[in-house]
Amino acid sequence: MALDGERGAHATERQSLSVPRQAPDETIFGRQASELVAELPERLSTRVLENAERLAEWPALVDGEVRWRYAELGGEIRAAAEWLDALGIRPGDRIMTVSENCRALVVLLLAASERDVWVAIVNSRLSAQEIDAIRDNCQPRRIFYTSEASPDAEAHGRRHGAEPFAHPSLGRLGLSPLAEVEPEPVATDGADQVAAMIYTSGTTGTPKGVMLTHRGILYIAALSGGMRHLCEGERVYGVLPMSHVFGLSSVCMGSLYNGACLYCVPRFDAPAMLAALEQERITVLQGVPAMFARMLETLRREGRSLAAPALRYISAGGSPLDGDLKRRVQALFGLTLHNGYGLTEASPTISQTRIDDSFDSNTVGRVLPLLEYRLEPLGDAGEDEPDHAGAGELWVRGPNVMKGYFRQPAATRACLTEDGWLNTGDIARFDDDDQLYIVGRSKELIIRSGFNIYPPDVEAVINEHPDVTLSAVVGRQVEGNEEVVAFIQCEPGARADEEALKAFIAERLAPYKRPTRLVLMDALPATASGKILKGRLRELANREGAA
Repeated sequence: MALDGERGAHATERQSLSVPRQAPDETIFGRQASELVAELPERLSTRVLENAERLAEWPALVDGEVRWRYAELGGEIRAAAEWLDALGIRPGDRIMTVSENCRALVVLLLAASERDVWVAIVNSRLSAQEIDAIRDNCQPRRIFYTSEASPDAEAHGRRHGAEPFAHPSLGRLGLSPLAEVEPEPVATDGADQVAAMIYTSGTTGTPKGVMLTHRGILYIAALSGGMRHLCEGERVYGVLPMSHVFGLSSVCMGSLYNGACLYCVPRFDAPAMLAALEQERITVLQGVPAMFARMLETLRREGRSLAAPALRYISAGGSPLDGDLKRRVQALFGLTLHNGYGLTEASPTISQTRIDDSFDSNTVGRVLPLLEYRLEPLGDAGEDEPDHAGAGELWVRGPNVMKGYFRQPAATRACLTEDGWLNTGDIARFDDDDQLYIVGRSKELIIRSGFNIYPPDVEAVINEHPDVTLSAVVGRQVEGNEEVVAFIQCEPGARADEEALKAFIAERLAPYKRPTRLVLMDALPATASGKILKGRLRELANREGAA
């Protein structure tokens, strides 16, 4: 039983959790963040077209053998905007791209911006069922399939009866027939006008179209890109899918808004990326943790060293970064592996480490300048260990927060208040220096025998084993309790067995955190961006438990 003083301390802590705060203004690459925000244009395409004049001869985009300077990119955007007019696309219409990263996708996005058209960017590697569900929700005026860059896009186009079209500069495409749909109202203000929709959800349930505004995406492009010191002459390896908001806002728009050269890469391939680092002298590399893990694995398997003569900045996002992988990547590159945190509904970045930061901890950096944030008490969760004291559910408000889910008001109300506060669904804490730490997702929290277990804590320990490439931990309901199940992907040729891994884990984790079951897999199921599909693993764990 708590003493009265303890009760008072806990009550004070819970009250302070709910107090909103605003991240202060700060200097970013020589300018104040507030200045950068004040000069944001109303549309995605505006600054890129200005760069076509100001940086006309600087390299803008590389797509395989195709290399465009900014003047050429600007000409392609203007020509594509006129092409959209000729195709019957009206202001306020939605178009849908079934695609992988390529010049056609970049140009269509920016041409659509010029015409106040929304773009639903959909990864062509999704299943037919997923693509069709998104199409039915989006109701696009036309669908564009980037056939040259993606065999999967071409296959979806054939399935939908798309007309093949050989575009003289964008490559082979597929075009759907014109659909009779109602356009959306057009807003002059970039904070109200939707630029892109990114769909969340998997094979189950209705897909949700996250409506991202021009201002929200540009806020991330300007600030996040500025924090990476992007400018003309920089070469950015763009392998993160633009159908994922990290690849759209931070990589693609962050590069082109700030005058850097974007390398459009349709799919991650470790040997191809290693070759580009050396031969193309890539300067900025952003990935997900799994991408870096597979690059380490490739170098080890092939017995060769890294050659990255111009690389100056590396970062990981999209999923939790554990300390062991961070240490191994930093040792290989001789650079700080920067980290950040965000979600699709926040365009995506909420926090990131600054360019001069160097932390041994797993911080995801400070909240981006001028964003408001607060932590809400967790309510009826179990007991936390001291390391997670003061943790709460993170809420944020700012220009990067989505407008809502397309035509799904109930789903929007479930996470977004009328006055603009977004519930991230993540459990977080702050240290005394305002560094943010993500403890776990509230829906992934495992409560075992009254104790809170955060999957990233367990995964970080498992990933320290030299034979482990990746791991993913989920909870499984059992009668009156919840147990921990760990799915593990081992290095090729590794000989680790279940008993050896259990002994390794037992030395490093409290008994209540130790997995009840270890499942060894050749490869963990993942999205095109490398993010592990925990929902699928949770289904596997529960099916196995029921059996």
